[in-house]
Amino acid sequence: MNTQKISVLEKIGYSFGDLAANLVFQTLVTFLAFFYTDIYGLQNEHASVIMLVVGLVAAFAFNPIIGALADRTHSRWGKFRPWILFTAIPLGVVALLAFTTPDFSYKGKLIYAAGTYTLLLLAYAASNLPYSALSGVITGDMSERNSLSSYRFGAVMFAQFFVQVFMLPIILYVGKGDKAAGIESVMTWMAAIGTVLLLITFLTTKERIVPSPEQKSTLKEDLGDLFKNKPWIIMLTLTVLIFITLAMKGGSYVYYFNNYVDEVALQQFIQPILDFLSAIGLNFFESDVASAGFGLFNAGGIVFSMIGIAVSRKLADQFGKRDVFGTTLFIATLFIASFILYNPKDVRLMFITQALHMFFYGVTTPILWAMIADVADYSEWKNNRRATAIIFSAMMVGLKAGLAIGGAIVTGILGLYGYISKDAAAAGQEVIQPETVAQGAKMLVSVYPAIPFLIGVALLFFYEINKKKELQIQKELETRRQ
Repeated sequence: MNTQKISVLEKIGYSFGDLAANLVFQTLVTFLAFFYTDIYGLQNEHASVIMLVVGLVAAFAFNPIIGALADRTHSRWGKFRPWILFTAIPLGVVALLAFTTPDFSYKGKLIYAAGTYTLLLLAYAASNLPYSALSGVITGDMSERNSLSSYRFGAVMFAQFFVQVFMLPIILYVGKGDKAAGIESVMTWMAAIGTVLLLITFLTTKERIVPSPEQKSTLKEDLGDLFKNKPWIIMLTLTVLIFITLAMKGGSYVYYFNNYVDEVALQQFIQPILDFLSAIGLNFFESDVASAGFGLFNAGGIVFSMIGIAVSRKLADQFGKRDVFGTTLFIATLFIASFILYNPKDVRLMFITQALHMFFYGVTTPILWAMIADVADYSEWKNNRRATAIIFSAMMVGLKAGLAIGGAIVTGILGLYGYISKDAAAAGQEVIQPETVAQGAKMLVSVYPAIPFLIGVALLFFYEINKKKELQIQKELETRRQ
């Protein structure tokens, strides 16, 4: 029997795929709403509709189709690796186009935004869904799977660090104040790097779990297995809730720093850091106080998130994924909600709270996807049929639906609080946001995103795959596969 242990080189190679994907995904979560309203010049309500409708279509149409096709792919490279190979270039090209700002009429801009966003989500699904499913067939060893997830989400944090910390200051610096030119330049480099990283993932990974011929099933049987799989239903709902919160708070921080945080207090707090960064040559942070504060705020959070990811595997191995996930998600939620208590000058408390929130959320990050791989094992254990990609496609439905809903909530709620977009300002209005916008931004990083997380914590009480069940499933599947 082939060993289920995997080398460090393969773990790193696999993680490069998520580094590539998250150069795109983190940009969508962090900047898509801001790009549409403040760079591309769409009205709030139109940006909300595009993000919601296209996102939901991508979630419920693209992902199930690609999942079913990937499970039925047969090649000398396996089921999932060919998808990573053949989508590497298209994903990079479409990501660049989606953040390009052609000089069209307003109607043309709407059509272009909807079209390129649709193509981007299709290309992302065709690449990232098989990539995610690949983790379920690289190894069946639960400890190795936890380790693989830790490598993977170390790469995620690296991409998140770049996008959330450096991207906005670099956009302003490279574009010399022209955000449109800056973001096109940055996305060009990110697209090229992402393409190379996906090709490395294809070359360095191997599919070890190959379903036996008698496990072949129809799409109808696969779907029937899904809807009888209670852990899958819980994980699907949980994924939707988590990504609603991530899109909501991630997309709101830029507005929070531009409209709520006191600029003088922020300047005083971050000035020593800016002086240090300038001394080592990183002077592009000084182009704008709010963007510098936004980047450094995210930097502190991501560093602590990486620490959380580093301890995640040991905690999951010792106490089981479900219990660790639920406990740390609840604590992370309390820190999110704490932002409602802070006034605009409480900058130090904001940074400390973000760091603590991201540490506990970081613990959950690799566990989520390892749990979804466990759900694929649970389905095989219960039904004696393995359908890895369609299970992961359902989770991608949750991810895309959560991203669409959360992103639309950001622009929709800001509109309710009176936010003035670039388009409205260009029509002759002075770019001074009403005072209500500050309160809306505060709610979008505190109370509103805490609600989906709390519901997710409650759902985990009904998730039956605890540590004892994990070990039982692993042992029995190993026996069958031999």
